[in-house]
Amino acid sequence: MSTSSCHLVLHPDPVLRAKAEPVEVFDEGLKTLAEEMIRVRKEHAGIGLAAPQVGHSIRMFVCNTEEEGEEDRIFVNPEILETSGDLEWAEEGCLSLPEIHGSVRRPSFVRIRAQDLDGNTFELESDDLHARVWLHENDHLDGVMILDRMRPLDRLASRRAVKHLESIYQSGG
Repeated sequence: MSTSSCHLVLHPDPVLRAKAEPVEVFDEGLKTLAEEMIRVRKEHAGIGLAAPQVGHSIRMFVCNTEEEGEEDRIFVNPEILETSGDLEWAEEGCLSLPEIHGSVRRPSFVRIRAQDLDGNTFELESDDLHARVWLHENDHLDGVMILDRMRPLDRLASRRAVKHLESIYQSGG
């Protein structure tokens, strides 16, 4: 798995719409990719980043909501075990959709199971920003983007920016 030139992949690259493959090999290549993903996340001032967003169609994401003392967390082969609570609207952005934001409705509570870089399983639960980030990044692993979940009015407001990204992609830029 070549990771030396990890860079952010933008809409409409097809890797963003593919269902990512489970990680089966937990090796140095996976650790290097995770480090590169954390670097790209920080470089673009994001709080989460999924492997497809750097061109790797595998089930892994990194996140850090930048709360005091929080360290980067890596989720390999994540599974959403439970969602509950009120469905809440909140504005979301996406590093693969620069300058595009919209209201997305998500459950307020999430319980997630994943593996770390050594293949050890862990479970976490949250009813704060982490829950929203986990759902957003997990969506990326299933080929789902915020464009699919936004309010119709927000999708309409983003249409010009989306078309611009698509024209850049088609021109090879």
